[in-house]
Amino acid sequence: MQFDPSNPLIVQGDRSVLLEVDNPKYTQARDSIAPFAELEKSPEHIHTYRLTPLSLWNAAAAGLTAETMVEALTKHSKFPVPGNLLTDLREIVNRYGRLKLEKATPEELAKITELTGQEFPSSIPGMAMLKLVASDKGLLDELGRQPKLKKLLGESISEVVRLVDPANRGVVKQVLVELGYPAQDLAGYTDGAALEMALRENMRDGLPFHVRDYQKDAAAVFYAGGDVTGGSGVIVLPCGAGKTVVGIVAMCLMKRNTLVLTTGVTAVKQWRREILDKTDLTEELVGEYTGETKLIKPVTVATYQILSHREDKSGDFPHFGLFDQRDWGLIIYDEVHLLPAPVFRITAQIQARRRLGLTATLVREDGREGDVFSLVGPKKYDVPWRELEGRGFIAEAACSEVRVAMDAERRLEYAVAEWRSKFRIASDNPAKDDVVAALLERFKEHRVIIIGQYLDQLRRLRERFEIPLITGITPTSEREELYKRFREGHERHLILSKVGNFALDLPDASVLIQVSGTFGSRQEEAQRLGRVLRPKAGGESAHFYTLVSRDSREQDFAHHRQLFLTEQGYSYRIDDGDELIAEIKAEGPAPAPVYEDSPAAKGDKA
Repeated sequence: MQFDPSNPLIVQGDRSVLLEVDNPKYTQARDSIAPFAELEKSPEHIHTYRLTPLSLWNAAAAGLTAETMVEALTKHSKFPVPGNLLTDLREIVNRYGRLKLEKATPEELAKITELTGQEFPSSIPGMAMLKLVASDKGLLDELGRQPKLKKLLGESISEVVRLVDPANRGVVKQVLVELGYPAQDLAGYTDGAALEMALRENMRDGLPFHVRDYQKDAAAVFYAGGDVTGGSGVIVLPCGAGKTVVGIVAMCLMKRNTLVLTTGVTAVKQWRREILDKTDLTEELVGEYTGETKLIKPVTVATYQILSHREDKSGDFPHFGLFDQRDWGLIIYDEVHLLPAPVFRITAQIQARRRLGLTATLVREDGREGDVFSLVGPKKYDVPWRELEGRGFIAEAACSEVRVAMDAERRLEYAVAEWRSKFRIASDNPAKDDVVAALLERFKEHRVIIIGQYLDQLRRLRERFEIPLITGITPTSEREELYKRFREGHERHLILSKVGNFALDLPDASVLIQVSGTFGSRQEEAQRLGRVLRPKAGGESAHFYTLVSRDSREQDFAHHRQLFLTEQGYSYRIDDGDELIAEIKAEGPAPAPVYEDSPAAKGDKA
């Protein structure tokens, strides 16, 4: 068996994979296993990955074979790869597709009626009955005895085929993922109402609009020429790489009524602006459905919040009716890793609609990655962040963790606090403010975003530095005006609460200072880094600073957040707060960046 003691991988029988960071072959090995292995821990010298069923099935759905995965492990392994692991890997990967959901034919339904004397109409008028097709009788017999699945399956068409009501399509897929045998959904989709649309050659400002090759490829893989093998899935691309453009290209491939779901009112307005800027659709055809405006048009952009709203916890969700207001041909889930539980529920019921998920990371803090896989679709396309950075499509990023001491009084408060309160006390450490002051001095000519979790901390920074603050209660009109002033350079610095995590179009932001975060949220780390990754007109690097209190729970959680950086191939330096302040005082401000000749002027606006 192929192995080499100089290699960086140690593959173990419990499906864990250890990767030596200091090995010269580290980068090549990491890039080989990242598509199918999930990163669990990333301390300085040894990173730990795990081969999970979901990571292997996502890779299989994206076209990776079991043998390709085996070759990647054996090629980079320091020791012989355990035979039991390779057997398990092949078996898990090969489970994907052993069950298929397809449309039942009229002949099959007639045959069952003849045998049983009963008809089996679909519970959804106008929608054909489905069938679950197994690769062998034993598998269908075994799974058919499972209580959760048994009640969802209908009559037998043959030893390897069972009827499925289309109303149960999503739930059947959820249950099969839980049972370890994900179904390949080939049952097809309703077309939806036609809507003629095309991409513009020039944007509304007259500058040329070019779709990048990876954006075209991602949309094409999803659509699959209209075949049943496409139509549902997730595209994973870095923030700043133009996921919105992928959605717009998919819309223009399909030419159908489209519902776009996104994270907030600001994101709704950005989607609408981008659709009108990059397609020939008129303003009358693109509506907004939010708490402020409820215009349902052939293309409608809505927030997750409005769909999840109800008067009380036991009541219905009154805005779920949006899904039936038009004959949607495509539903786009922006930031699909944030999909709320109620929207999962309705998604399980609309499996006949084509569904496109867009995200920078498949990690969900609630552990519902399996539901994204089964209800929205498997990962269909993924480009590593560093690859796009190398090609100039996103900015290079320098990531730093700055450790800041707590003064004696706060250290005592921290020491005697209840366990739950310790994280907030550490996160809201006033000593961080001096580090912020130094960084603002270093980057005073740059466009800087300060972002944090706790409003008291952010208000304190606003008062000290006289910088505008945007929070969840800031009126939409005021937010939009501040974002506009930032984009145009009238405001160099902004402070944002968690509203800054998602879907902000601030292309010239080049420095982000994270003063506090949500425990160990990797998805939040992805979103925040993405705020500064748009390519800069002068080619400058982006800077991402995370301030954490030394020897505290916040520092412990920071290790988990940094898993995301490691997954994407970034390294990060650790600085001492006092030393960084002294360094900045000695060096003075960084050179002013170039804000002329924006990416749009180069004809390559994402």
